[in-house]
Amino acid sequence: MKHKLLDYFSRLSPLSEEEARAILESMVVRTFKKGTVLLEQGQVCTECYFVLEGCIRQYSLVDGEERSNGFFSEEQWVLSLRSFMDKTPAEHFLVCAENTTLVVGTEQRESDLYARFPRFESISRRAMEQVLAEQQDRLTSYVIDTPEQRYLRLLETRPDLLQRIPQYQLASYVGVKPESLSRIRKRLASKGGRPTPRRSG
Repeated sequence: MKHKLLDYFSRLSPLSEEEARAILESMVVRTFKKGTVLLEQGQVCTECYFVLEGCIRQYSLVDGEERSNGFFSEEQWVLSLRSFMDKTPAEHFLVCAENTTLVVGTEQRESDLYARFPRFESISRRAMEQVLAEQQDRLTSYVIDTPEQRYLRLLETRPDLLQRIPQYQLASYVGVKPESLSRIRKRLASKGGRPTPRRSG
């Protein structure tokens, strides 16, 4: 399972045997039970995660109501980016939506690898650019798309989540109440097919 992270980095830039061995040796892998809170809203984020298996939900409390704003599964990075970089309180929770196995990274482990292999810094920068692009896509969708379009985008890009995540959490992610999501699903089913969601260009 550890090799999933090596495969991910290798897709960004081929690794030498020495580099791959250094990553494996420095890797800290932990398994968390469903419901484990990795980060609380208001806490400073000191760790980043790479999902080997399982799923993490990101949500914020708004007027006492949970608002899901991200789901992260296999081969995705998870961190509260601003909190991690600026040492400021996080604006959301990170909770294991399933039993989840993660590579756990810290700033110190990262710095130690950079000191030994300076090239890792540019590889990590590419990885973070992908994370930022995904965040920007999600934000753009919330600004531009209707709830139905957001649901269609979810069907197109993350169909596995429909089997893994409770409907009320999916509804929160789409930006509607559960009953409204049920109506959207029935309306789409009655059409006998799915319209193509808007793609970001």
